[in-house]
Amino acid sequence: MQQFTLHTGLVAPIDRENVDTDAIIPKQFLKSIRKTGFGPNLFDEWRYLDPGFPGQDPGSRRPNPDFVLNQSRYAGASVLLARKNFGCGSSREHAPWAIDQYGFRAIIAPSFADIFFNNCYKNGLLPIQLPEATVGTLFDEVAAFPGYVLTIDLQRQVVIKPQGEEIKFEVQAFRKHCLINGLDDIGLTLTHADKIKAFESRRLLEKPWLAHSSPTPNA
Repeated sequence: MQQFTLHTGLVAPIDRENVDTDAIIPKQFLKSIRKTGFGPNLFDEWRYLDPGFPGQDPGSRRPNPDFVLNQSRYAGASVLLARKNFGCGSSREHAPWAIDQYGFRAIIAPSFADIFFNNCYKNGLLPIQLPEATVGTLFDEVAAFPGYVLTIDLQRQVVIKPQGEEIKFEVQAFRKHCLINGLDDIGLTLTHADKIKAFESRRLLEKPWLAHSSPTPNA
């Protein structure tokens, strides 16, 4: 998992409340057995004027010129600004995969759906919850100033605005540790690799019959 320490990025606003995971990555794309390739289909039904399906060439699609991510002023954005209850709906982990694979590193909103919020941390995305009035001010500033950039300092737990004003945010210490060190669930487990190996060695000494594989059944 990619580490998150200090990030500066262009902000793109999604000015809708209750954005659910089917809007983030529509259900037809969940058929993929891979964990990659979802970025081109982020917000697919809003981003394109034609229906999308798995395996489609993004270059063959008809982009919706009115959708925020298709506007040139937000090209290359890596901080997503959203309204309350972002990520509601089904629990699909594909939603943070799609956001991450599009290129976003952080999401700022007044509130998030619980499962989506947890899935973000497991996939290297930083969800930042700020007061609704503060988020509203950020929306106003993004609209007023093209090229609006925020810096997110996870170590200090602050969002830094272009003029230098700092906005404090809260993050659980364990989640912060995992993001700063780039540890997903597997990576976190592997930090205990020596203990796991020692346990396995001790177990085989105490129960050597466990080392024998089961006979292969007759075909």
